[in-house]
Amino acid sequence: MIRIVTMTIVYLITLVAEAQTSTEMNKDVIDGITITVNVPNATSDKGIVQFGLHTKETFGKKPFMTKMVKIVEGKCQVTFENIQVGVYAVTCFHDANENGRMDFTENHMPLEDYGISNNPALMGPPTFDIAKFTVENKSLDLTLKF
Repeated sequence: MIRIVTMTIVYLITLVAEAQTSTEMNKDVIDGITITVNVPNATSDKGIVQFGLHTKETFGKKPFMTKMVKIVEGKCQVTFENIQVGVYAVTCFHDANENGRMDFTENHMPLEDYGISNNPALMGPPTFDIAKFTVENKSLDLTLKF
């Protein structure tokens, strides 16, 4: 009988410890980091800027988090909230005609301004490796230039 009670107490203590760990993990999700992204140099206030936050798996595909914002006096800003520690990239483009997609010429050159994190000079399509940045334990402010 004492052995059964002891085993039951150990089992209950284990459940409580697992529940606390689970709560702490959920707290991390709720209290994630913010990434604020600024574009200071839009060429006009016409249309919107669409932003995408990517992981390596989503880069070049549908972003796992998106934001759209109007441009005011050539500037705009968005904030991605509750972001977990990891490696990410941000893309954006000026959807001047608000058709929901980036427009290209027949030879695949962009017709609308765009930017990616780290503001690299590109000679071809962007890659995750040149746009990536690390989110650690503090919020980030990024500037993307068209």
